[in-house]
Amino acid sequence: MKLVSWNVAGFRACLKKGFGDFFSEVDADVVCLQEVKATKDQYDFQPEGYKEYLYPAKRAGYSGTLIFSRVEPLEVTYGIGEEKFDCEGRCITLEFQDFYLVNFYVPNVKRTLERMGERMEWEELAKTYLKKLDAKKPVLVCGDFNVAHTEIDIKNAKANVGNAGFTYEEREKFTELLDAGFIDTFRYFHKGEPDHYTWWSYMKNVRARNIGWRIDYFLVSERFIGAVKEAIIYKDVYGSDHCPIGVEVEV
Repeated sequence: MKLVSWNVAGFRACLKKGFGDFFSEVDADVVCLQEVKATKDQYDFQPEGYKEYLYPAKRAGYSGTLIFSRVEPLEVTYGIGEEKFDCEGRCITLEFQDFYLVNFYVPNVKRTLERMGERMEWEELAKTYLKKLDAKKPVLVCGDFNVAHTEIDIKNAKANVGNAGFTYEEREKFTELLDAGFIDTFRYFHKGEPDHYTWWSYMKNVRARNIGWRIDYFLVSERFIGAVKEAIIYKDVYGSDHCPIGVEVEV
């Protein structure tokens, strides 16, 4: 089973930049999108053979998550049970026979860190939510987590300490999530390897010079890591300031 995750930074814009070609070429069983910024009536993309699950934000043109799945889930859940975050369309959960798939778009603390308090609240709620699912069956959670976990996950670590996405608070919460029983799949297969990133600034030549951050992840329950056969970063796929990521699991 092949799964892909991508922060498309606006689905309508990404559709104009080759999203459909990538979707066809990658031939994934499930594609999870974040920062969709659209409602169903605002785009025309209906791939044959896929079920569609959209969770738009109540605020127009903001946030939102979307999943296309060839495999029909047993159940679909929208949100994590807290309205201040659920109104922003930040989580869709699909229950399959062997595992839960959770598509997250984690709140950004903003450049001034003004949303740090809400981000810390999200982190606790999200961890509790995932642990509750994990008590029933293994969990595979993907999405834009808006944090580079360690120095190896960001090109210019020293210059960015304390900046949004690389604060001690955000990094510690990610560590706590891993300690709660989850594994970073890409780092599991690529231990100690530098220069693997999933997001680059739009500033001139930044992406060409690979000055990036790894802030998009597939995490799995520890007991499920044996089912994961590969973890991929599609670094050469454009269409957003993020690139897609993927995993292959045997179920």
